[in-house]
Order: sequence, then structure tokens, then C-alpha cells
Amino acid sequence: MLSELKMRTYEAILKEELVLAMGCTEPIAIAYAAAILCDALVEEVEFISAGLSGNIIKNVKSVIVPATGGRHGIKTAIAAGVVSKRPELKLEVLSVLGKDAEEKIDKFLHSTEITVEEINTSCTFELLLKGSSKSHSAEVNISGTHTNVARVLLDGVDITSKYSAGEQDSIDVCKADRSLLTVEDIIEFADTAPIDELTPLLNRQIELNMAIAEEGLTGKWGASIGKLLLSGNVDTARRARAYAAAGSDARMSGCELPVSIISGSGNQGITASVPVVIYARDLCKSDEELYRALIVSNLVTIHQKTGIGTLSAYCGAISAGVGAGAGICYLSGGDFYLVAHTIVNAVAILSGTICDGAKPSCAAKIAMAVEAGIMGFEMAKVGSQFYGGDGIVTKGVENTIRNVGRLAKDGMGETDKEIIRIMLGKS
Repeated sequence: MLSELKMRTYEAILKEELVLAMGCTEPIAIAYAAAILCDALVEEVEFISAGLSGNIIKNVKSVIVPATGGRHGIKTAIAAGVVSKRPELKLEVLSVLGKDAEEKIDKFLHSTEITVEEINTSCTFELLLKGSSKSHSAEVNISGTHTNVARVLLDGVDITSKYSAGEQDSIDVCKADRSLLTVEDIIEFADTAPIDELTPLLNRQIELNMAIAEEGLTGKWGASIGKLLLSGNVDTARRARAYAAAGSDARMSGCELPVSIISGSGNQGITASVPVVIYARDLCKSDEELYRALIVSNLVTIHQKTGIGTLSAYCGAISAGVGAGAGICYLSGGDFYLVAHTIVNAVAILSGTICDGAKPSCAAKIAMAVEAGIMGFEMAKVGSQFYGGDGIVTKGVENTIRNVGRLAKDGMGETDKEIIRIMLGKS
């Protein structure tokens, strides 16, 4: 029986992770920091310098920032945050931008000097904005995760508490110990957890993430990977891939619908949830069965990402696709044994896919990640599996998950640097 400590911890992890964001979370984190900077200065901003870790630059370079008229890039994200002036909205900071926002953003970009540089740091998520107005100067540092306000200075005086106090519901606090996660305990938690406390959170995840998936199947969003997958003969597995990809099609192209994120990522939030919802509907599963399967998918995704870190060269959609496969397995009646083999199989199929920033091609990677998760389940269902010694696979699901973390965090460190150099046109 799962201990009371683990029950409380797993519930807390889900509450910390399943928060809302409008737009790709890296540019939105920049916009959030800019809104704090503007709020702190009070007066009209005259100058801003941005120092960013390479991984943030990588994820902001090509993705469209919502509510900006199709613009992308770091300076656009800064301008949008300044125009918003609503730091209390955090990762939904741009949700208040109206029809006049584009004109205001243009005006700010033309009248305000903004400089951008990559900062040398061991932290993959490091964001430092410095700004000045006629009478004041301010500094905002977000570090580690997308809303972790590490420092705010106004004329050299620390005012961090004004923007970071009382954020116990924020993903940056991360009080719950993720090292307590194991696949076996995740299954037991999904089996036995009182569902009422988590129902609003999971209903919101279903509603919002399915809404953006459906939006992605209308009109022209990105490369329209989702619509492509719905052509021809379509079964449940293909529809699951299509809807997940469609959500990313829309989101990477500036769709203003919010999503419920996982591990600081909307794409991962979509990937971990939408395929499970599609399967649940096709299999005529009850709401409670769907909720419990989503618990498995979400927590398996988070468990993998714990060893990888917030940002890396390892595509986070892979972790979420593996999580979706685990959730689909559980939804179909799979026990710990089958879920564990689903995870190991899926990890063996597609691990090592690179993250080269947020952009339309993320939708295609999501489609392949979901396919790997489903294939991992289909293999496990008929007793087919990969064994310890097959590449990075080691005997035991926990050992294999640790190997993925080692591969992504340590092994792909230099790969990450080279990806950033390529994207920035450096020799």
C-alpha cells in the first residue's frame, strides 16, 4: 500500500505541474519577466538588455508569439510583455492583449533600444532582463523554471518578495519531491487515489488540450501535420497521433488558446493527454477511467523529465509520447508489468531525438513520439519486448529511465551546444 507521504507527494506534483500557459513557454517566460520589469519601473521603459541561456534562445528563435500578429523572436516577446503589464498572470501574461496590441508592440520596438546576448551559465534555463526608465533602473532574473522569479531589483533594492511571495501553486516552487516517483508506485497511485481532488485539474487538461487540438485541425496552422494524418484510412492510433500533432500545429503558429502544460511545456502537456483522451473515447471508457489513465501518463512523463531537466538537447515530446503510451496501456487494462514494458519498449524506439527549438516541425516529432508510445504498448500486449543490453535498455524500468536521464543530461550536453551554434549561425 502506498504511504500517505507518497500519496500527498504525487497529488502535489500534479497540482504543481498542470498549470496553464498561452503560447510556447520560453517566449512567454521572457514576456512574463518583461511585464515584471515594466511593473517595477512604473515609468515608461527606455532601454532593455536581455541575457539568456542558449536553450531559451533556441526555443524562442522560430516560434510565433501569440497575440503579436505572427511575429516571433526575443524582442517581440519582450515588447509583448511590456505592453501587457500584467505580471500576475504569469504564463498567461499575453492573454489580455487586445486588437490594438500589434500597434503598441510595433511602437515599442521602434522607440526602445533592446539588446540581446547569450549568457554563459551551467543552468539551462537562465533569463536576466535589465531595464531603465527616465528615473529608475531594474533587473529581473528568472532561473531554473519558467516562473521561478529568483531576483527583482529596483535601483539596487531587492523587491523580489513582491513578485515571488505566496506562489505555492506555481510550478517554480516544486516542493514535492519528484525523486519519490517510481512506475510501480505511479500505477498504485492511479489505482487508489481519491479522484475528486484531482478531477477539476484533469477536466481542465482534457478541455483545453482537446480544444487546441481541434483548432489545429481547422484552417492553416504550421505544416498541418494533424490534418495530413487524418487523410486516408484512420484508426484510433492514427487519430491519436493526428490530434496531438494538430495541437502543436496550432500552438507553434501563435494560436491564442491556453493549454495545460507538463514539465513546463505545452507541447508535452498536449502529447501526454490528447492521445489518452482519443483512446478513452473510442474505447467508451468512463470519466474516472480516463482520469486515472491521465494520472499515469502525466506522472510517467514527469518521472522521465526529472532526470533530464527543464531544457536539453533531448526532445521532451519523446518523454510525453512514452507517457501517453503508458496511459493508453493502463486505460486498456494493463498492470504494472505491462506498463513497465510499454515504457521500456517505447524508450528503446525513439530516444535521442534532438530538440532544435520550438517551431512547426515539433508537431511531426509529436506524431512520431505518440507512435512510439503506442508501438511500445502494442509490443508489450503480445509479449514482445526489448531486453537489458539492447542499446540503452537495462534490466528494470527504473534503470532504463535513469539511463535516459543520463543520455539527455550528460551525454547530449555537447550536442545541445552544437545545435545552438548551428541555429545561431556560428562556425
